[in-house]
Amino acid sequence: MKTMTWILGGMAVVAGVALLAWAFAPRPLEVETAVADRGPFETVITEEGRTTLRQRYTVSAPLSGRLARITLEAGDAVAAGSVLATLSPTLAPMLDARTQRELTARVAAAQANVQRAGSQAEAARVALVQTRSAQQRSAELARQGFVSPIQAENDALAVDAAQKALDAAQQGRVVAGHELEVARAALAAVATTTDASTARGFDVRAPVAGRVLRVLQASEGTVALGTPLLELGDLNQLEVVAELLTTDALQAGAGRPVRIEDWGGPGTLQGRVRLVEPAGFTKVSALGVEEQRVRVHIDLTSPPAAWQTLGDGFRVTVRIVTQQVDDALRVPVSAVFPRPEGGHAVFVVDAGRARLQPVDLAARNETHAWLRGGVDAGGTVVVYPPAALTEGARLRVRGS
Repeated sequence: MKTMTWILGGMAVVAGVALLAWAFAPRPLEVETAVADRGPFETVITEEGRTTLRQRYTVSAPLSGRLARITLEAGDAVAAGSVLATLSPTLAPMLDARTQRELTARVAAAQANVQRAGSQAEAARVALVQTRSAQQRSAELARQGFVSPIQAENDALAVDAAQKALDAAQQGRVVAGHELEVARAALAAVATTTDASTARGFDVRAPVAGRVLRVLQASEGTVALGTPLLELGDLNQLEVVAELLTTDALQAGAGRPVRIEDWGGPGTLQGRVRLVEPAGFTKVSALGVEEQRVRVHIDLTSPPAAWQTLGDGFRVTVRIVTQQVDDALRVPVSAVFPRPEGGHAVFVVDAGRARLQPVDLAARNETHAWLRGGVDAGGTVVVYPPAALTEGARLRVRGS
C-alpha cells in the first residue's frame, strides 16, 4: 500500500511538471504570409489635377454702344466668323473725338500685333524645320548605335512640341488678323456714323470656331469699350494641369506616361506629360504647411471620343508613372522593414520557423516592394511582422 502511494505521488509530480512545462512553453506566433513572385512593377506620383484649355478667347466689346441681349448659352457651338453679339450706337459715346482716337490707336496696335504674330509663326516654322532635322540625324545615329534610343525619343517629342507651337502661332496670326478687322470695322463705324438714329448696328463675330464657355454679359445694356462679353474655347484642345511638389516634379519629366482616373466617366484615360513649368510657387496646404509646388501640363492621348464629356475646369486624379519594370521580384510592401544596422530585411518562413533575411530593396509603391535580391520567387514571407517576432521563432499561419 505504501509502495502504491509512492507510485501515485510520483506520477502526480511528473504530471504537474509536464503541465507546468506545457503552460510556460513558448507558443507559435500567429502571422500572415504572402508568396514572393515576379511581375510588372511601377512607381507613380498621384496628385489631383484639373482640366483646362490650352487657349481660351475672351471676346470683348470693340467699341462703346448698346448691347443687344446675347442669346447664346454656355456649351453652344459657334463657327469662326459667326455673329456673337450686336452693338447699336448710343447718342454720344460712339461719336465723340476721344472714342475715335482710341479706335485709331487700337487699329495701329492690331496692325503691330499682326506683324508680331507673323514673326512668331515664322520663328515657329524655322524651329520645326530645325527640330525635324535634328530628329532625322538622331534617328540615323540611333540606328547606327552612336546615340541612345532615349535621345532619339526626346528628339521625336521635340518635333511634336515644335509642330504644336507652329499650330498655335498660326492660329494666333489668324486671331490677330481678325482683331485687326474688328478694329478697322469699329473705326469705320464711328467715322461714318452721323446720326445715331440712322446708324446701323455693329456685329461682334467669333475669332475662332469652338464652344461658348461662359456668357459674361448676357443682358441688354450699354457697355464700354473693352467690356468682356463671352469666353470661347475649343474643347478638343483640353489638357490636364496638376500642381506637384517640386521634389516630385523632378521625376515627372516630359514624355512620362500618365493615367487619368476619377474623371467621372468609365475606365481610365491615358495621357503624357508635355511640360513641367520652369518656375515654382509657394502654396499653403490644408494643414497650414507651406509647400513649393510646380505646374505640370499633361496632354490627353486617349481618343477624343473617350473623353467628350469632359469640360473645362473638371477635377481629375492623375497618376504619373516615373518607373516601370516588366519583370521584377515582388513582395508585399508590408513585408519589408528597416534594419537597425542599416538596409532592409524580411522574415522568411523556413520549416515553420522565422528566418531573418536581408534584402536589396530597389523601390516600392503603395502595394509592392521591388527586390533586387535576398529571396527567391515562390518563397514565403511574413507580412506585417509583429514586434515579438525574432529569428528562429515558431510560426503558425493565420487561418491555417
